[in-house]
Amino acid sequence: MMAERVQPISNDPASNMQRGARVALAGMMVNVVLAAAKIAAGLFGNSYVLIADGIESALDIAGSVVIWGGLKFAARPPDRTHPYGHGKAEPLAAGLVAMGVLLASVALAIQSVQEIFTPHHGPAPFTLVVLVIVIAVKEFLYRAVIRFGKNIESTAIQTDAWHHRADALTSVAAFVGISLALIGGEKWQSADDWAALFACAVIAANGWRLLFPALHEMLDTAPRGEIVAIIQQAAASVPGVLEVEKCLVRKMGISFYVDLHVGVDGGISVRDGHHIAHRVKDAIKQTDARIADVLVHVEPVL
Repeated sequence: MMAERVQPISNDPASNMQRGARVALAGMMVNVVLAAAKIAAGLFGNSYVLIADGIESALDIAGSVVIWGGLKFAARPPDRTHPYGHGKAEPLAAGLVAMGVLLASVALAIQSVQEIFTPHHGPAPFTLVVLVIVIAVKEFLYRAVIRFGKNIESTAIQTDAWHHRADALTSVAAFVGISLALIGGEKWQSADDWAALFACAVIAANGWRLLFPALHEMLDTAPRGEIVAIIQQAAASVPGVLEVEKCLVRKMGISFYVDLHVGVDGGISVRDGHHIAHRVKDAIKQTDARIADVLVHVEPVL
């Protein structure tokens, strides 16, 4: 039975890295405006949860800077000291941002607990308007960025997208807390601070969830999905290949490197085996433009 022909995927890694850097830069600019608006509204509207939310957005700015720098560095071509390219900068940036998110959630939680036991004025009603605008903008950014990040399988860009979703969730918590404080009066004024504590839990959960994909990629964990099966199918379709085994794939940024063993007739010449290996390499690289290199080991089949 002949193997089904694999359709190539049009996806240029260098171009996607550059586009990803622009996406991170755009997100950073939006976060600057939103963070300033939330912190100012929190200060003038007596809402600690809004101040905490603004600080979280400010941390997102720092995260976007790290993501942007990591993607720009990862887009560099291979050189003498980095023959496999600079793709590891992408998950490294994602890991650093995730760690920053976790540390920020702890610091904000400590401050939130202190505010619960500190008497203060209730929040102003206009802070709710600010939050509605923030939630709408952040959810729109999340949907746009996560779609792009999944399309190019970028851990860093998906991490940046979840920052927007976490920010939207903390703003929802802030909206609920401020609403309770306004409706319940003096007895419910601490609802604002409890909402801030809940927001910290959401931030921590997202930081924890985002840390593991970055660590897995840095540790060369085998990629998920159909890419391994597609590679094996492409190699098996090459004339002269009798079997395919030990298909090892690792992700470097948004590029993939393949180490493959193929079995051929043990009676052919070394030159013929060499030609088969090159045809296997070409067939695999045609399946997906993100496959940067393929190392083919030729073994005799008795």
